[in-house]
Amino acid sequence: MSSSSCLQDKSLISRTLYFLLAITFISSFDVVAGSPPPKPNIVDASVLTQKINTNRTIKVALEGTDGFKSIQAAIDSVPDGNTNWVIIHVRQGVYREKVTIPEKKPFIFLRGNGKGKTAIRWSQSSVDNTESAILKVNAHHVVVFGLSIKNDAPTGVAMTSQNQSVAAMVAGDMVAFYHCAFHSTHNTLFDYKGRHYYDTCYIQGSIDFIFGRAQSVYHDCEIFVVEDKRVEIHGSITAQNRPAANEDSGFVFLYGKVYGVGEVYLGRAKGAFSRVVFVKTYISNTIVPEGWSLWRYEDGSTENLYQAEYKCYGPGAPTTKRAKWAKQLNDKEVAPFLSIDFIKGKDWLPAWS
Repeated sequence: MSSSSCLQDKSLISRTLYFLLAITFISSFDVVAGSPPPKPNIVDASVLTQKINTNRTIKVALEGTDGFKSIQAAIDSVPDGNTNWVIIHVRQGVYREKVTIPEKKPFIFLRGNGKGKTAIRWSQSSVDNTESAILKVNAHHVVVFGLSIKNDAPTGVAMTSQNQSVAAMVAGDMVAFYHCAFHSTHNTLFDYKGRHYYDTCYIQGSIDFIFGRAQSVYHDCEIFVVEDKRVEIHGSITAQNRPAANEDSGFVFLYGKVYGVGEVYLGRAKGAFSRVVFVKTYISNTIVPEGWSLWRYEDGSTENLYQAEYKCYGPGAPTTKRAKWAKQLNDKEVAPFLSIDFIKGKDWLPAWS
């Protein structure tokens, strides 16, 4: 055999060994850090409309040629004590108004034309999160589809009430958002109380931008971080406040991804029983290695905290430097959080993935 043939054989063997080693490394990484879940079925407007099964539709358009010009006016037209689903179809456009669905008007399906086409925008900051909210959902049995909700108030002074500019406050029970977007910086989504479901939504912010004491599932959502560089301490995606150990509340993020600009925590403990779980979520290096924070939690005890992860993946997912109280769940421990059963969704959701 010629020397050139020997060199070719050695080169082939080297390449083969390199390939096998690479495959072994990638496979072992997937086992440790998790891997992307299969893509879920898409719940779109037609599916929701079919499931809700109503022929009552109120139309809203900026031109006012067919129905109402204002979203709030359309909501106000729904009878108090409503017991049958009604669709409020909001046509394409930017609606500059604050919108409230009051407690006495349940069973409303607020349907936009898509989060890139139909938007509610206003500009307000306040010491009171409820006051600054652009969309308030106080009623039970509400579905929102295909809307962007944006509070475009100036960021204001760091670490003061001028930064609190809520996009949406959700206080009703059995409320679902599909394909919606929430834009602000400080306190974007006030997930106040009740059982809630967010499917394929986009949520953007910098500090405590998903907060409250609701019992919520965030399914296949995009969480986008915009770092506020004026503060010395890192911001947090979540600030969940479960009031007691026997309360069912908590935020569960199933799949989806976390990415953005700058560095933040997955969450900070807002109270002794704070509960947040990330499951099979892509986590970019926008999340600091510690992962979780006790920032502004004065007690400082970690005994009853439940800040946890399960088989997340991506450059921000390694757990070797995670806060000592953070939990890495096993298959048995994560089981209660793996589906909409966490919010008893099969009893009230019109559709789910």
